[in-house]
Amino acid sequence: MTYLAELTAVHYLFGGAGLLSVLAFGALILAPTMGSFGRGWEKAAAAFLSLFVLVALLALGFGVGVVIVYYWDDISQLF
Repeated sequence: MTYLAELTAVHYLFGGAGLLSVLAFGALILAPTMGSFGRGWEKAAAAFLSLFVLVALLALGFGVGVVIVYYWDDISQLF
């Protein structure tokens, strides 16, 4: 119970943004992909490829974020 007491507005905002992103992915990318194919293996392959692209984009974003945090002192001197 003490963990829930430590949640701030920032935690709720990031959680809401993550939930909204997952819902948008499901509604705008995954659902039309699943509806475009008729056979079960085609739907499974399309869902796998869609999720693979999602994971790749998340990994790319995480990697760019780590690089920015690691080199922030050098980056901030450019501005």
